[in-house]
Amino acid sequence: MTGNTLFKLGDWGIYALFIVTVLGLPLVMDDVFWLNRISKYLVYGMLGIAIALSWGYAGILNLGQGLFFGLGAYMVAMSLKLQSYTSTQQGSDMPVPDFMLWNAEPGAPTELCCIVQGSWLWLPFQSQWFGMAMAIVLPVLIALVLSSAIFRLRVSGVYVAIITLALVLLVRLLIIDAQPITNGFNGLTDLGWLTVAGIEFDPYMVSTYYVVAVSTCVVLLLTRWLVSTRAGLILQSTRDDPNRSRYLGYDVAAYQVFFFTVSAGIAGFAGMLYVIAAEFASPSFLDITFSISMVVWAAVGGRSSLIGAAIGAILINTIEATASETEMFQEAWKLIIGVIFVLVVLYMPRGLAGLAQDLLGRISSARGSGDKQAARSGAPAE
Repeated sequence: MTGNTLFKLGDWGIYALFIVTVLGLPLVMDDVFWLNRISKYLVYGMLGIAIALSWGYAGILNLGQGLFFGLGAYMVAMSLKLQSYTSTQQGSDMPVPDFMLWNAEPGAPTELCCIVQGSWLWLPFQSQWFGMAMAIVLPVLIALVLSSAIFRLRVSGVYVAIITLALVLLVRLLIIDAQPITNGFNGLTDLGWLTVAGIEFDPYMVSTYYVVAVSTCVVLLLTRWLVSTRAGLILQSTRDDPNRSRYLGYDVAAYQVFFFTVSAGIAGFAGMLYVIAAEFASPSFLDITFSISMVVWAAVGGRSSLIGAAIGAILINTIEATASETEMFQEAWKLIIGVIFVLVVLYMPRGLAGLAQDLLGRISSARGSGDKQAARSGAPAE
């Protein structure tokens, strides 16, 4: 077995170990509260994958990934809100959530108030499938339009980060200002459960955990396959030297638009899964700090590694939850996360994945040297 083969086996072994651990967790953990919490961390892991795809492989630092996550969350939350008991029992035949009636002006006719305040917007979301489809379609469409405008004009570097950061802030303000339609700061709460083929997915059921876990594993494998294709290799060459790729005849903007859009679709899908597990959607999903946190997760895990970014996201959020619930660190847990990030940037610029790759590289190099020595001495290599 050559050193290169050993390196590839070690790489895929990490993927296999991650998938087996994620899917086998309910077999050894019967605490439904922690299963639900871990399912949320797996969603964050999916966000880490999205960041690694755009930042690590495409070289596009997107500081507004929360925009696509938040839109995906709101789309499915609107459908689940209309399925909730309070919305179906509020005494009106109009497809509107309960908070629209609570926010209605005193003395105004109920039906007219609902129409004026945006019942037309909620009408299609009576179908759960429409909400689930829009959770992916809307982020993809917005990312397609945005990235086409940016990359066709050859905007790059910090300017892309500034544009995406400003956009997520703008959409957050719009959602908050549209209080009568979106419930503003309060977000969408008291949601119904996802129902597929008559089966309700309680967030604290093992089946719901598997919906999230299987989705995370599928996204991980599909993106791993995508970056290993010819398109993925060309994308990495455009990241390293876009001018050289242009001189070779490649449409750099087209590759950047495609992978940026795929990353947005993954984030929207993650937002949908998070609402199913957490039962709420909030403007905080579009907060600047949340989007920047995603970048931190990917940096800690390794932005150039899909599985590294996923593990980094899961690990950081697990540390945050544990530290914030520990009496000794209740006031200092954010400082702890900050210190971890600084240390990683200074001493592990390639993150945890870089350490793992270096270790596999040393093992494979040692193996390769042993094979060469065996070949020179005439002894068969093992």
